[in-house]
Amino acid sequence: MVIIHDGHVHTSYCPHGTKDSLYKYCDVAIENNIQGITFTEHAPLPPSFVDPTPQKDSGMNLADLDHYIKEVQAIKQYYNGQLAVYLGLEVDFIEGFEKETIDFLNEVGPILDDSILSVHFLKLASDYLCIDYSPEVFDKAVQQLGSIDSVYKLYYDTVAKSIDTDLGLFHPKRIGHITLARKFHKKFPIKAPFTDELTLILKKIKKKGYELDYNGAGCIKPLCKEPYPNNVIIDQAITLDIPLVYGSDAHQASSLLSGYQQLSSKAVLTKPQTLL
Repeated sequence: MVIIHDGHVHTSYCPHGTKDSLYKYCDVAIENNIQGITFTEHAPLPPSFVDPTPQKDSGMNLADLDHYIKEVQAIKQYYNGQLAVYLGLEVDFIEGFEKETIDFLNEVGPILDDSILSVHFLKLASDYLCIDYSPEVFDKAVQQLGSIDSVYKLYYDTVAKSIDTDLGLFHPKRIGHITLARKFHKKFPIKAPFTDELTLILKKIKKKGYELDYNGAGCIKPLCKEPYPNNVIIDQAITLDIPLVYGSDAHQASSLLSGYQQLSSKAVLTKPQTLL
């Protein structure tokens, strides 16, 4: 099996990740016949945003950004001819912090090969929550919003807003794990299918000419066991001819290819469009 590209790979620069070296990720990729990878470390969070997670480890330390960029650039040269390596970031869309996000993208965007825009944080009435941090945090959102369905609705509305919001010239062209709200769905089952909300998200992606992160990480999460998004949504994306870029969302080298075998057989996977 040849995997054309893994467009969502984390590194040792992730505070909540592994200590595996970038070399180890690349060697494992080559061993598994992966043709290319994009390192998409969690970008530093906006300076004025207070990370609500206990260890405040959701994003790369700003002080490490330059080291990360230089190391990935060196890795690109080292594996030239063996593996296509791209420099990227996973950027958080955080409602209320758009200006700082634009400033950051304007600074770093010109040197990136690729990037992903993802929603992890939801703005509630009194605070922000990292929706995928744990079942307990998800339940806290349920208690604040009044129902499981309300949490899903807010998540999908925020994803739609991330696509619509003008983040400037370097707005990421791939939208990350659009059904991340389902990470704990076996513990927090929903009543509504949210077909309208997800269809709207896909239509917005299509209209903007963006790509979809077809993320296998959910397949190895015990309370999820499906890709982000699942294959019902992927069928819609295929109908709309939205480019699908596989992402393992690996936080350790051994997690490359996460969920790959569970992806839809109908899906045609591609490299990130910015690199074609």
